[in-house]
Amino acid sequence: MPSIVALQPTGVLPKTAIREKNEDGTPLFPDYMPFYDPLEKVEDIGTFEHKDPGLRADPTFPNLLKDATKMSDLSPHVGTEIEGVQLSQLSPAGLDELALLAAQRGALVFHGQDFRDIGFEAQKKIVSHFGPLHVHGWAPHPAAGSAEHMIIYDHKDDLRVRRSWKGRSPIQWHTDQSPEVQPPGTTFIGMLETPSGAGGDTLVSSSVQAFKALSPRFRKRLEGLTALHSNNDGFTQELKNNGSDAVMRRQELTAEHPVVRVHPVTGEKSLYVNPVYTKRIIGYDQEESDYLLGFLFDHIAKRADFQCRIRYEAGTVLVWDQRVTNHSQSLDYDAGERRHAFRLTPLAEKPIPSMIEEDDGECQKDVGRVSLGLC
Repeated sequence: MPSIVALQPTGVLPKTAIREKNEDGTPLFPDYMPFYDPLEKVEDIGTFEHKDPGLRADPTFPNLLKDATKMSDLSPHVGTEIEGVQLSQLSPAGLDELALLAAQRGALVFHGQDFRDIGFEAQKKIVSHFGPLHVHGWAPHPAAGSAEHMIIYDHKDDLRVRRSWKGRSPIQWHTDQSPEVQPPGTTFIGMLETPSGAGGDTLVSSSVQAFKALSPRFRKRLEGLTALHSNNDGFTQELKNNGSDAVMRRQELTAEHPVVRVHPVTGEKSLYVNPVYTKRIIGYDQEESDYLLGFLFDHIAKRADFQCRIRYEAGTVLVWDQRVTNHSQSLDYDAGERRHAFRLTPLAEKPIPSMIEEDDGECQKDVGRVSLGLC
């Protein structure tokens, strides 16, 4: 096996933190290299009954946090780093509590994990605790197997990711696979190898706070609306960028979901639209839909006060609940550097629509609005 060295990126001070790389430039985890088969097809999972494991969780988290040494919130509304916990060692009760805490905090970050070392089957067994695992329509899976492992890979020898954003900003807020009839819930990213310097972070935004930050009267106008979600843009980009080598495992997907959904465990309402997959508001003329969605997409992208940034090291695992968050890649590191990870994506319930409440008193509960005379 090639020796591992710590490479010092150019233009930095001697004491700058650096990241591990193989001395000969080969990937640290060759079994997880991306594999593309243009002839590969998969069957849809179909509808299923989903009972969220967070419903079984002890809200004091005795199993999840028994070995925790430190917890640090990354921002007030989303993101928490937890030290001292090994995800691979959690009991079923600990995994139930993980689902609950991810629902409450949106995103949980665990550094120094052995999760990447336990193998495909053990990884899938843990993550399938949260629901049946999704197989992506065109993104690669590992060369060594496991269609459920979606490989995230960017390197000078494989520019598919960068080509997919050619001429566009790579900052694209979204919720993975929202065009599924039953979209993802509690999702895992396992980081295998990071760029040698800073960069390659994931940006996460709270969709719960995105909804709460709107005026109470406007929130009521959104409740009861539904929107069409489609992956036709990604489908088209895969064909355009890769031609005869394009991977098309499944057909284009479309689904109609509530604009405001309710989490089955916390009961929190969240704004469930995203700039990548949400195409139009059902029942609105196109101009009306574009106007409303344009505002909501700007609201998600520009409100840094309910966002956080996830910084990875090799061995970091991000666990986040896609029902209450949007996220984006950054692609802010030097082109040609290797960023290598895998995602395991359990599907969850069909989104539960928020019911319109005629007089919920929400404005009077908001001290900030009351103090400014906005009620």
